[in-house]
Amino acid sequence: MAAMSGNGMYEKYNVHEGVKCMSENGIDEMYLNNTWRANMSITGAAGLPEIKTAGNVCRPSTSMRLSIRLPPKVNPDDAYKTVIDLLTTDVPYNAKVTCTP
Repeated sequence: MAAMSGNGMYEKYNVHEGVKCMSENGIDEMYLNNTWRANMSITGAAGLPEIKTAGNVCRPSTSMRLSIRLPPKVNPDDAYKTVIDLLTTDVPYNAKVTCTP
């Protein structure tokens, strides 16, 4: 499958001149990273100040939306429980963390 995807796997992205994609020189690894291996991305955030006024301050709340790609053989319910445990255990400064699937 990696060979069938070829360079199109990374050439489809509009990146600045000179920038390279991770594993660009190893299509097999790039394919595995993009399809089979776990990945977590922050796809949205709320409660953060605008850059022009941002500083080291306490905020009443911050929300994040996460996108998690699971490897094909991982049970989603087990993965969800693991992520919740990681996010809600030993939270710094006793901050309140809530999670919604």
